[in-house]
Amino acid sequence: MIRTISIPYYTSSMDLHVEEKNLKTVITAKTEDYVPEKSPKELIEDALEHPIGTPKLSELAKGKNKVVLVTSDHTRAVPSRLTLPILLKEIRKGNPDADIIILIATGLHRETTEEEQRRMFGDDIVDHEKISVNHAFQNEEFAFVRELPSGAELWVNRLALGCDLLVTEGFIEPHFFAGFSGGRKSILPGICNAATVNENHSYKAISSPFSTTGVLEHNPIHEDMVCAARAVNVQFILNVALNAEKQVIAAFAGDLEQAHEKGVSFVRSLAQCPCTTGDIVITSNGGYPLDQNLYQSPKAVATAEACCREGGVIIMCASCIDGMGGTHFEKLIVNGSVEEIDEYLSKIPPKETIPEQWCAQIYSRILKKHTVILVTTYLDHDLVRKANMIPASSPDEALQKAYDLVGKDASVVVIPDGVAVLAVKEGQA
Repeated sequence: MIRTISIPYYTSSMDLHVEEKNLKTVITAKTEDYVPEKSPKELIEDALEHPIGTPKLSELAKGKNKVVLVTSDHTRAVPSRLTLPILLKEIRKGNPDADIIILIATGLHRETTEEEQRRMFGDDIVDHEKISVNHAFQNEEFAFVRELPSGAELWVNRLALGCDLLVTEGFIEPHFFAGFSGGRKSILPGICNAATVNENHSYKAISSPFSTTGVLEHNPIHEDMVCAARAVNVQFILNVALNAEKQVIAAFAGDLEQAHEKGVSFVRSLAQCPCTTGDIVITSNGGYPLDQNLYQSPKAVATAEACCREGGVIIMCASCIDGMGGTHFEKLIVNGSVEEIDEYLSKIPPKETIPEQWCAQIYSRILKKHTVILVTTYLDHDLVRKANMIPASSPDEALQKAYDLVGKDASVVVIPDGVAVLAVKEGQA
């Protein structure tokens, strides 16, 4: 008997067909079954009406003339078309004449285009609000703030430093080296310069046993991020939790840490699943927008890694419609064998960290123990081979290649959305 499983891919999905005798389990987050009692709009408005650890945003906005509202870029599924109008209304409720700038937190990503802004925010906001995009490599846009706990220098976008009220929005999900996304990440890496982001993501920091999915305590990357956000005085955040359809199922507003912690607890309660080990693990980056490029794809591959036995095969489905995702990452990921790449990266001092090297580092770690088959219909398959992976055009083709490698009786674990799941081994919970 054959089981058909839908795997998210770009803006749609691909079907995977697995024999029941091979299929060990399908791991999904409980977010797929969670039904909130209120609509997305009501959840957001309720969170703003009852903030955690701060006065209401409208109260904070009183007397504040220069307001910067930090939002996410085109690589994130933040429902800004819904959240931004509500946030703007709340700020203007406190000060109708506030000068508000929406600052798009790109980190090291390319600039968000106007077309993408219109898709993310809606025409009304693009046509009538002030919008600025963070440019991490243009040093004149940044000012030095302080030294972070790791010793890295904190350089932040001057717009955020010159305002009376700094507000951020984002969404919370498990993150493969920062523990969880959301909260403090709007600042670092969101609106910092390249040097600050690079050192925060150094080989040393990524190598820490605490720099992993679901872990915040003792996580050096997280600690630097919190310090950075506190240093620039983030006074209010709005973070949401999303289901597989990218719909809001919960919202958390208020203090940078307290609201984020409440959101993390909620997301953890739905995302955390026990690991089931398989010979072959099949996953995806949850489709668009996180599967736009190869650079983003280690997020789900790291989830699959936790469930794949050593020497097994990981199948990653990612459209990569936007290519490799970064020139530095592309150069590094095709720069020799896995061992050669890791050895080269391990010798780079934190302050000389190369942009995007962390994803090459994580891929190298995984590829040392597992074969990775990349399912993509957009990325050149010769380029995939140069990156030490095996290309395929469909999940079924990839599965057949995996059987050829580890045997037709191999056990198969499927994690349709690897970004939404926090896979925990026994004793780690």
